[in-house]
Amino acid sequence: MHLPGFRKLAALVARGELGRIVGFRLDFGWWVFDGSERPCQRPSWNYRSGGGGIILDMYPHWRYVLDHVIAPVRSLVCVGTTHLPVRTDEKGTPYPATADDAAYGILQLEGGVTATMSSSWATRVNRDELFELQVDGTHGSAVAGLRECRFQRREATPRAVWNPDVPDPLDHRSGWQPMPDLVDHDNGFKAQWELFLRHVVLDEPFAWTLLEGARGVQLAELAMESWHRRAWVDVPELTL
Repeated sequence: MHLPGFRKLAALVARGELGRIVGFRLDFGWWVFDGSERPCQRPSWNYRSGGGGIILDMYPHWRYVLDHVIAPVRSLVCVGTTHLPVRTDEKGTPYPATADDAAYGILQLEGGVTATMSSSWATRVNRDELFELQVDGTHGSAVAGLRECRFQRREATPRAVWNPDVPDPLDHRSGWQPMPDLVDHDNGFKAQWELFLRHVVLDEPFAWTLLEGARGVQLAELAMESWHRRAWVDVPELTL
């Protein structure tokens, strides 16, 4: 939550510059080599059941981003899959990849926001950052990565017309503006540790409690439940 892209996006949403949020699209991932020809960029346990898997790894992160930037998650449907069933471990030994390396979800958030999320270690990147979150609202849209954020206001939105028989005359990127750096962005982990220490020493508020961590795990578990049941599941409120 302390990365520059998230902070810029949260500021746009909090100021109401996007208007009423109607939907968003989260796109995350990159190609993680299977280790047979080029070394794998992630440890082999990530692709073994019993602790690995992209849902268990990433959905807890998506929970706090969505809850604190857009709106609380109320229900979801998710499917996980293993696109690369065999990988090679750190010792050069092939092993069966038994954990999910990709997950595709549809989420409904409080206020009628509908979203799609794609998380994959079996995709090649054609975007500005390894993570991108596009939020669409009645007054504008914003696209945030880990560090950058661009937005397009309603008045700058081009009038697109579908005509596949001719080249698209519009430059769809030209109407997007970069969100400026209005403050210095320190290391995100350092910033959160400082807030935690101020909470411990000075009793200042700290939003990322044990309950917040439990909500993240809850979303991952419900996503896996949805996958195995092949059904929508509700996200009940967790309280102490």
